[in-house]
Amino acid sequence: MINILYAGSVSACFELENNSPYYSGEEYAVRLNGEEVMTSDRNVFSLYPLKPNTEYTVEVEGHEPVHFTTISEACAVSVKDFGAVGDGVHDDTENIQTAVNCLPEGGRLYFPEGTYSTAPINLKSHITLDLSEGAVLLGSTDVSRYPVIPGTVTDIVTGEEVHTGTWEGNAIPMHQALLFAEHAEDIRIVGKGTVDGNAQNSEWWVNVKERVTGRPRLIFFNRCKDITIHGITAQNAASWQLHPYFSQKLDFLDVSINAPKNSPNTDALDPEACDYVNIIGCKFSVGDDCIAIKSGKIELGRKFKQPANHHTIRNCIMQFGHGAITLGSEMAGGVKNLTVNRCIFAHTDRGLRIKTRRGRGKEAVIDGVLFENIKMDGVLTPIVINMWYNCCDPDRFSEYNTTREKLPVDDRTPYLGKFTFRDMDCENCHVAACYCDGLPEMPIEEITVENIRFTYDENAQEGVPAMKNNAEKLCRSGMYFDNVRKLTVKNVELDGCVGEPLTANHVDELIKE
Repeated sequence: MINILYAGSVSACFELENNSPYYSGEEYAVRLNGEEVMTSDRNVFSLYPLKPNTEYTVEVEGHEPVHFTTISEACAVSVKDFGAVGDGVHDDTENIQTAVNCLPEGGRLYFPEGTYSTAPINLKSHITLDLSEGAVLLGSTDVSRYPVIPGTVTDIVTGEEVHTGTWEGNAIPMHQALLFAEHAEDIRIVGKGTVDGNAQNSEWWVNVKERVTGRPRLIFFNRCKDITIHGITAQNAASWQLHPYFSQKLDFLDVSINAPKNSPNTDALDPEACDYVNIIGCKFSVGDDCIAIKSGKIELGRKFKQPANHHTIRNCIMQFGHGAITLGSEMAGGVKNLTVNRCIFAHTDRGLRIKTRRGRGKEAVIDGVLFENIKMDGVLTPIVINMWYNCCDPDRFSEYNTTREKLPVDDRTPYLGKFTFRDMDCENCHVAACYCDGLPEMPIEEITVENIRFTYDENAQEGVPAMKNNAEKLCRSGMYFDNVRKLTVKNVELDGCVGEPLTANHVDELIKE
């Protein structure tokens, strides 16, 4: 079957239904209304430019044809009609912002081929940005052009806090993102163009730990809903590339996200305290985590009790990041109902990477995580569940966060529930196959590893499997579990493991087949 993932006014996205991660296994031709328009070897493909309010038929050999109709739009206007030059020299900020401001509900702003130099742009509800092939929104390198947004402001009538800015799980000041929306809905950013933060030519990546105010993200949505980002390339953000925050109904489809491997904190896509998120057919290669699912640190978790919920990640490829898919460490509101399948992780430090620790709080519940039909190659440690994460925050080296003694369970204690890993092929591992370390007072509830094959790189290099205090370096290590209530290991093969293939300490129930 061919599934329709998205059909807008000028673009559409489709997914082939099969069991192959990311790639279809062979090249195929796509016909649109009887005419061949493209070939592909990926499970997800996109068509553009299309015409609004038009009926189409898509055909791929071996699949049933699909019929769809693009949506209508109020109008479509070119940004150049508002004075934008697109030569990479002229400052097009005011021209772009004026065009956005003038768009009616249901309007589309079209960017022809060109390089549009810009400072931050404020988006609004019910509009489409359409970036044609060869169109680049290029971020200004002038730090002063990125306004500072306070973490909170006070309602002058009620005295209540209104959250506006955020940085790494706290409501603290941040610089405005290049594309920015708060309390908006029905926004679409589509096309074959590029949004480039241009941070490599600025000061944003210099002395990052000395900065008091959070660096700008490339695209930021705060308390928005019904957002679609389709087809574009996003790259070279000052910090995280795409950051939806306390938002819902988000689709990221056939998007490419890039940053140099040595760029600081350039996570590709970090949905934070969001609900109903689809990440399908995307390609990531960045300097930090490829996808990091978050829900704030303890103050936000206690106040809003908003978990990251109902996330689907499918037919994506993650390359070179610290973690292919990371949960936390800012997850004090919890992470629930995550499904990851038909993906490829290549040369990341870790495959699944869960980061939490004492002090994240009782709302920090991670539960209902399923990884299946995953192919990994060159991943240092494919599965890491770490309840002793020791980065960030002043208390990371405290006795509270280092002692292996069983402490009382209280309002600061996080909880990890059920995790299932099955039908995975993990080639050329380096450090360890699997490393899961729970808390003695709050063991990981249940882990299932089933139908998984691990092999090791012939030139495997030693390393630390999990970022925690007093961690030992390992090389070609097997599966390690500590403080788990129920562990099921079925049909797992470790080819080239050095030492014990399975270490299970403080596991209440072990099922091994």
